[in-house]
Amino acid sequence: MTSNMNPTTFKSVQYYTSEDGKVAYITLNRPDQHNAIDQHMPLEIRGAVRIANADPHVHCIVLKGKGRGFCGGYDLKIYAESAQRGQTEGSQDLSRGYEPFQDYLLMKECTNCYSELFRSHKPTIAQVHGAAVAGGSDIALCCDLVVMADDARIGYPPSRVWGCPTTAMWAYRVGAEKAKRMLFTGDLISGSEAAAMGLVLKAVPASQLEDTVNLLVERIKTVPINQLWMQKQVINNTMEGSIESSQRLATVFDGITRNSPQGVEFQALARQQGFKAAVSSRDEPGRTNEYRKVWKSVL
Repeated sequence: MTSNMNPTTFKSVQYYTSEDGKVAYITLNRPDQHNAIDQHMPLEIRGAVRIANADPHVHCIVLKGKGRGFCGGYDLKIYAESAQRGQTEGSQDLSRGYEPFQDYLLMKECTNCYSELFRSHKPTIAQVHGAAVAGGSDIALCCDLVVMADDARIGYPPSRVWGCPTTAMWAYRVGAEKAKRMLFTGDLISGSEAAAMGLVLKAVPASQLEDTVNLLVERIKTVPINQLWMQKQVINNTMEGSIESSQRLATVFDGITRNSPQGVEFQALARQQGFKAAVSSRDEPGRTNEYRKVWKSVL
């Protein structure tokens, strides 16, 4: 494969194109942190998508993660555990009250960056292995198509405490009832279950994931770029106004959840005992063996 860009241009993603120049690849590149989202990644995803859109040879874009998984969500070492009073990246210093507008501006910028995958003039395909959790699911579900390893996991656990999915893509993919089930529980589900639910296009054995995506890409890239653009615009037009409204509300609510009494308590526990302890305290209640058996979720 050839590269259209110096790899040092981006800090948290890699961008390159296929040998024939028809496929752009964006790789989330923080493998030691499970590709957790830092301050660079959202802007770099948007930048890479725009580079691909401006390239007259690129027909479609594949987004994937380096290392053991796709994306583990926001880096809680940055946004929860190590945040200090008055300097927090996650919840605000509430001693002078909560400032929702500043929080909204910050998070809406992230939402807009991920949504560049949805708005992209060229088709976007997420190739998900390992896990696409919390903010990682926001990124994956903004893509036009999602192909998962059947043993990969996807979900939004912060819907239990300390988060609301700002890209608001769940209901648009699976309908109201299944979206509510996912966000009322914060469950992680397997790729197989996600495909059966209709959340993602297809789930395959992990060993077949890359080949499966390549077959799809080989088919798509034989379609003229202008045709791909027109078909995508027709479909996206049925959702765009509603999605923008949903994202605005979700982004406001995301800030409130992180600065609610329960959200502040979660962050305090993360600082005191580490984010693993905080996540365990948030996610474990109700996970009985019977629940696991009935709902068949990868919990």
